[in-house]
Amino acid sequence: MRWLFVMFLAVGSAAVSSEGIGEVLERSQQVRLDSHPVVDAAAPSAVKIRESFEAVLRGAGPLPAVELRVVSGAPLAETLQGRIIVVDESLAATGEGERMFVLAHELGHVALKHWPQMRNLYLAYIPGEVVQSHTDSIAALLGYDASALAHQQEFEADLFAMRTLRGLGRPPEEFVQALMQEGVHGDTATHPGTMKRVRSLRHAAAEDSGAGTQ
Repeated sequence: MRWLFVMFLAVGSAAVSSEGIGEVLERSQQVRLDSHPVVDAAAPSAVKIRESFEAVLRGAGPLPAVELRVVSGAPLAETLQGRIIVVDESLAATGEGERMFVLAHELGHVALKHWPQMRNLYLAYIPGEVVQSHTDSIAALLGYDASALAHQQEFEADLFAMRTLRGLGRPPEEFVQALMQEGVHGDTATHPGTMKRVRSLRHAAAEDSGAGTQ
């Protein structure tokens, strides 16, 4: 959901044109999709990432249509337009456990239909044309609710990743290590703090293990 921060800027820039918020959202995400060159599919980094992605797909069960793009010069990973997982080629240099967790997390955003949820939130606040007099008045509330929803979706995607990878035999502590490898950060507009995510995963893993022994 890293695109969310960019969306606040895009809404403001669209306020001078006759666009609905749905068009603004789609345009801003298309700009992000087009902003980084796609890596050759035969490149070693792309091959390694795709192999890990295929392994994750085998453990994920039925899914909506999804596309993986390996690019260069992008954030490590994000999901755009609800179905396109964009991954920087640098992910190939990480350990297999971290790489699979990052990919499974992004796949969780697709499986759980997080993009339609966020889009519907924006549509609820801005149902007609994007008009600056209106967007200025609701910007703070929209930002608050969008950030809260983004945090919820990050926790849900983490849980999806953990359960998918546990089904493939990966140990829970590996997922915690994957989060820690990205550095310890506090809350941002789009992501809950690292330690909150770690606690959430450990709590869910303990609950799952307990349920399995009953």
